[in-house]
Amino acid sequence: MAAAFQFPRSTPESQGVDSGAILHWIEEIEKKVQSLHSFMLVRHGKVIAEGWWYPYAAQHPHMLFSLSKSYTSTAVGMAIAEGYFSLEDSVISFFPEETPAEVSPNLTAMKVKHLLSMNTGHSEDTTASFWQNSEGNWVKAFLAQPVTHEPGSHFLYNTGATYMLSAIVQKTTGQKLIDYLKPRLFEPLGIENPTWQECPRGINTGGFGLNVRTEDIARFGQLYLQRGEWQGKTLLSSEWIAQATSTQSDNLNHAEPNLQSDWQQGYGFQFWRCRHNSYRGDGAFGQYCVVMPDQDTVLAITSGLGDMQVPLDLVWDILLPAMHAEALPDNSEVQAKLTAALGSLNLPVSVGSLSSALETKISGKTFVYESEQAPVQSIHFDFQPQRCIVTTHDKHGEHQLDLGRGEWLLSETDAFEEPALTAGCITWKDESTLEITVYAYTTPFCYTNTCRFGEETVSTSMHTNVSFMPEEQKSLLAHIA
Repeated sequence: MAAAFQFPRSTPESQGVDSGAILHWIEEIEKKVQSLHSFMLVRHGKVIAEGWWYPYAAQHPHMLFSLSKSYTSTAVGMAIAEGYFSLEDSVISFFPEETPAEVSPNLTAMKVKHLLSMNTGHSEDTTASFWQNSEGNWVKAFLAQPVTHEPGSHFLYNTGATYMLSAIVQKTTGQKLIDYLKPRLFEPLGIENPTWQECPRGINTGGFGLNVRTEDIARFGQLYLQRGEWQGKTLLSSEWIAQATSTQSDNLNHAEPNLQSDWQQGYGFQFWRCRHNSYRGDGAFGQYCVVMPDQDTVLAITSGLGDMQVPLDLVWDILLPAMHAEALPDNSEVQAKLTAALGSLNLPVSVGSLSSALETKISGKTFVYESEQAPVQSIHFDFQPQRCIVTTHDKHGEHQLDLGRGEWLLSETDAFEEPALTAGCITWKDESTLEITVYAYTTPFCYTNTCRFGEETVSTSMHTNVSFMPEEQKSLLAHIA
């Protein structure tokens, strides 16, 4: 493996950027965005500002969701350059055993380039059919879906299409997507220990499921900014990068665009076009790799937010005007303020009291849920001087959460669908209302559980900061056992 790459660090002014603007951007982010987890701003190949909102930290990977798609596109570009297949190859040619008995003309006409540009001809995202396939055969499920439009004529953001690209890479190279990329992308860029989800048949999901660190996102963007060149070697052809990051699809299906939306500027090969001649890979809840060629700048962001346009608006309104062609005079006073701000970024804990007289009554007690709708069977509270331990019991067994009092306590739990690194705290909103907040800090997700205690009962309701499902806050009642 090549020697670990590290971006050089520099002051903003020496790279032509006003430190005050970056400070202003952070202040506006904290006012308007709930919540950013990290960012890294790279100009002229040097990091000029970076920050992580505690408990998020530089050494931890973060879920990328659909930002994974841009990495999948990169693998496709590499595989095509190595002669494994071409943009013009038909999709069904790779999977004769999974192709349906009756093949429509539109399915026959679907090519690799249509998967890349989200122009497969489908009217609905095919991903839902994957979970419904009893054989766990996602390729077969994709090919069975009706192709209602001529491929190339209708844009539809279709995560299933990206999965098919991963399946094609694996079918032609004999390697899973992540293994194919390790010596070609991850290792040269110094991206260590990436992980990628797989389908039931061992194919990387492609359109989601990649986990890497914030700096790894920035390195990926810098490779594209450098048109495929990395430390004197060509990892990806400049021709592919130009093609992948330019408009390959009218993502409005010929409607008039909203000039203020970064989701209506065109779509390339698994990259979105942005305003200001920029482009990006992005993922649900605010995972971004923004490349600004005119400014020689890359911005990597991870977050857990609902409105993904807001951070980009702040980039264009605050950061972009602060970027100058020449170095600026040193401004040590403002630089010091920026450094202090970056070093003190924290996700705030909920406001309230650190303790309640009620604790002595409920500590050590187990509350049992009667409703079959409850996700757990019981909940147990153990209040200690510096922390609270909450233990739940469900069909899989017992699960423990360690929670600080008014501050984040880092721990690890299996209380969620998968084992997770967590930061948790408790706050009393009033004498009988306990609020439990838990960040799974390698993901976008924050879980808030409100517990309202009665004489012999507790009523609990759960809220998640972001979700693909309609938001539900059900209140469930449990009684002391």
